[in-house]
Amino acid sequence: MLMLLAPMTMFAQAKFGYIDSQAFLESLPEAMAVQKSLQAKGDEYQKNLKAMQDELERQAKDYDAKKNTMSATQQDEAEKKLQDMYTKIQQTAQDNQKEFNDEQQKQLGPIIDKVRTAIQNVAKAGKYVYIMEKSSAQPIYINEALSDDITAQVKTEYNKIK
Repeated sequence: MLMLLAPMTMFAQAKFGYIDSQAFLESLPEAMAVQKSLQAKGDEYQKNLKAMQDELERQAKDYDAKKNTMSATQQDEAEKKLQDMYTKIQQTAQDNQKEFNDEQQKQLGPIIDKVRTAIQNVAKAGKYVYIMEKSSAQPIYINEALSDDITAQVKTEYNKIK
């Protein structure tokens, strides 16, 4: 009987905490500044891609209008040019996404690392067994009476980390 109750006793003594890290990040001025910077970069990429797509559409319409008056060689050259433009747009979109992701990691990475360190410090200091992400799909239920919202503690700890 004692062997069956021992795990329950240990579980009852365990401390659990939770944090909404997305909301926490959105409360940090430096994270919001990074988000604005990244948004501006994303908007610039979109603007450039839109200009390239508009140019492709313009040239495709021009080709369609002149197609019947072109020789087979001219048609092949024009179609190859359009295909090359399309390929360039696709490659530019992929390159932009990679650059954006790299820039996001470069700018947000240190902030996220600092948040993780703050969470770990709070977890160790408070002797928490688990810290769960409140907003993720993982926790189906968090009994807030039996677990602690460590957001305020993490914010305090975050501000201590240089």
